[in-house]
Amino acid sequence: MRPQTLCCSIALLSLVTGSVHAQAIYKCTGADGRVTYSNVSTKDCKKLTLDPVNVAPAPASAARTPTPASFPKVDDQTQKSRDGDRRRILESELASEQKNVEQARKTLTEQQAIVLPSERMQGGAISGGKVEERLKPYQDKIALHERNIEAITKEIANLR
Repeated sequence: MRPQTLCCSIALLSLVTGSVHAQAIYKCTGADGRVTYSNVSTKDCKKLTLDPVNVAPAPASAARTPTPASFPKVDDQTQKSRDGDRRRILESELASEQKNVEQARKTLTEQQAIVLPSERMQGGAISGGKVEERLKPYQDKIALHERNIEAITKEIANLR
């Protein structure tokens, strides 16, 4: 390694590893009354005294407080009824999304079988880019329904 490169490397390393010092901040008022802040002092500037910045991590978790006795509670039978209603609603949404994804797949298959005149190139060849561009919304619709099915299935699995 050349001596110049070595010296530059050491200088950069010392800058990087050196301790970090807080810079002074100055509040400057211009002749027009406009206030600016700077780390460079001029004749119209006053040094600000700022509180140190706290860089300590936040506490892991706050202490848990018990539920007050007056807090409204739902009896077990009512909660079970609500849970059952929720399960039925989620299962009906799941069935609906499964129908929707099947319909979207059917529509995509139909669209794949069609070649529009605007997708044909001179000589009769098919422009794959134009076909893909036309089919993209159909593929996106299938992906949306599949994500919905996945989310609903996960929600059903989380039920008690």
